[in-house]
Amino acid sequence: MRRPTRTTTTTTAKPRPAPAPAEMSDTGSARVKTEGTAGVWPRRNLLLAVIITGVLGVFGSMRDLQGCTGIMLTNMDSSIVHGRTLEFGMEIKSNIAVIPRGYRFVGKTPRGDGITYEAKYAVVGLRTFKDQGVQDGLNEAGLAAGAFYFATFTQYTEVTPENQAKAMSATDFPNWILTQFATVGEVRAAIEAGAAVVGPTVVPGWGPEAPPLHYIVYDKTGASLVIEPVGGTLVVHDNPIGVLTNSPPFEWHLINLRNYISLSTRDVPLVKIDSLTLQVLGQGSGMLGLPGDFTPVSRFVRATVFSTTAIPSQDAEEGVKQVFHILNQFDIPIGVARVVEKDGTVLSDYTQATMVRDPQALRYYYRTYDDQTIRMVDLKKFDLNAKELKQISTLQGTTPIIDMSSSTW
Repeated sequence: MRRPTRTTTTTTAKPRPAPAPAEMSDTGSARVKTEGTAGVWPRRNLLLAVIITGVLGVFGSMRDLQGCTGIMLTNMDSSIVHGRTLEFGMEIKSNIAVIPRGYRFVGKTPRGDGITYEAKYAVVGLRTFKDQGVQDGLNEAGLAAGAFYFATFTQYTEVTPENQAKAMSATDFPNWILTQFATVGEVRAAIEAGAAVVGPTVVPGWGPEAPPLHYIVYDKTGASLVIEPVGGTLVVHDNPIGVLTNSPPFEWHLINLRNYISLSTRDVPLVKIDSLTLQVLGQGSGMLGLPGDFTPVSRFVRATVFSTTAIPSQDAEEGVKQVFHILNQFDIPIGVARVVEKDGTVLSDYTQATMVRDPQALRYYYRTYDDQTIRMVDLKKFDLNAKELKQISTLQGTTPIIDMSSSTW
């Protein structure tokens, strides 16, 4: 799909080449938790609830029902911006952390301590539960990385005495990338050289099994990678569109885009059948067939279409706002994506946070479900050689409503 220029008003979509403050218990807490199904599922949906419960019995607990969507935009001045949503069916108390250079980390493995390393680059990003590192962030070199759920497809490497010294957990991995590398090329070279092993480590807060994750990486040139633990190894893919959601594997998503290459930003022209003239009923007819549900497959298609057809912003500052606007299309409201656990508890997946990164200005933006105010952390304003990690909770209240009644009219 062709990215339009700033002056473009209509384009036809074409295929791109396929190519410690915020603490929480280990089990987490559900934002929407109602015992039983009475009063929650309409009678006509009881059968659906039973089906979903059965599916969960196959694929694991509702912790596997978590969706995230990531996109990248290129601006008129060639700067880039990227962002993602964060969805879970349980409430995650997270915080924004600034990691200084030289800060020491120890990887977690099923056999005990794994890789030990110090931060070469300072990082700003989002931490979840009691994890020592960030699961999404941006470093001082403009490299960004994020973890996305990858349920039912993840196959981690077995941790052995021979590889334990370079092993880490799935939640450690993005932090290791961000603190050690400056470019996508460096990340690829390190992984292909076997510098990291991601093992099946159970992580406090993420349930009784190792969290199934895959990863996206960007650098400030716009280069991007997707890294997936499949078949007991880390598989690296070039990501020409800068998009990622969840399962199935990334290559499958790229192939699936072929089903949508007829989508267009232009309206369908009128059709005449003898004396009958048929004309579209409104704008957007060129996008008929664009999937609108919240599954990872459909979100990947929409994210690709919206990001590749967006009219470029003037610069990164404008681009940040545009990323937030586009990611509005992926907000999951509480109640529309529900599952029923074996004990009858009904839980709902929802968009808990949206984060946007500006790798030129080294700014990390975020907003939460309860507070839609956009907040920003500027990495350059911190002492990057500090001895201590700094952090602040993302829970800062609720969205303010401004009463304009007494204003001058």
